[in-house]
Amino acid sequence: MVEEKFVVTPWEVTGAVDYDRLIRDFGTQPITGPLAKKLEEILGDAAYLIRRHIFFSHRDLNLVLDDYSKGKGLFLYTGRGPSGPMHIGHILSFYFTKWLQDKFHTNVYIQITDDEKFLEEKRNLSYEDTQKWAVDNILEIAAVGFDPDRTFILQDTEFIGQAYPLILKIARRVNFSTAKSVFGFTGETNIGFSFYPSISKSSRKTALPHSFSHRPGPVLEDTTGHCGVDGVLQGGCCSQQIPASVDRYERQDELFKA
Repeated sequence: MVEEKFVVTPWEVTGAVDYDRLIRDFGTQPITGPLAKKLEEILGDAAYLIRRHIFFSHRDLNLVLDDYSKGKGLFLYTGRGPSGPMHIGHILSFYFTKWLQDKFHTNVYIQITDDEKFLEEKRNLSYEDTQKWAVDNILEIAAVGFDPDRTFILQDTEFIGQAYPLILKIARRVNFSTAKSVFGFTGETNIGFSFYPSISKSSRKTALPHSFSHRPGPVLEDTTGHCGVDGVLQGGCCSQQIPASVDRYERQDELFKA
């Protein structure tokens, strides 16, 4: 039997996705057994999202829940690449994140990667296009009903400078050969796009929550513990959960990068 080909990358989903193989290839674990039951108990009315395998795989979720049961802090991080209008496949993950926020009473950080979408040339979006869609998408995300006192929506072109020290440290540690083999960059890839993984990685390694703890104006309550830039690079940070999904609809826009 010939195995049907499919592609899942941070920027593209094509073909009929084999989710069991996706779990193997990405090195994640299925949400089943006692872990699924524990998460269903936490979610309450939203538990059907686990029972129906809408969210079906994880990495270190068991460790996050163990930390939470011991009274340690955690936060939620997700985002949106503003390449156009959002559909139900996009918004569902934000509702899931909102329900997790309600249950854990924790902070949510939502990154709007308008810079990435501008640099992704195949989308043929102008800078003005990405700014327009960023504003439009932010309004749709805000309408989900996140706790305004525990939610921070950040647009990269406005706020990414706060994380720049960590971005530089990550960029220096990754050579182009590694980035090329992981992300499929070629000689035609613009240098902005090839640099972008260091930006993406910095936010995922908890730089953003701590970078913004000293920003002017209202400050989110610290539910995460404390971790400086060097601690981030050494892996000494608090628990972080990243709700994510794979878009298998006809419109293969990127959702969230796990």
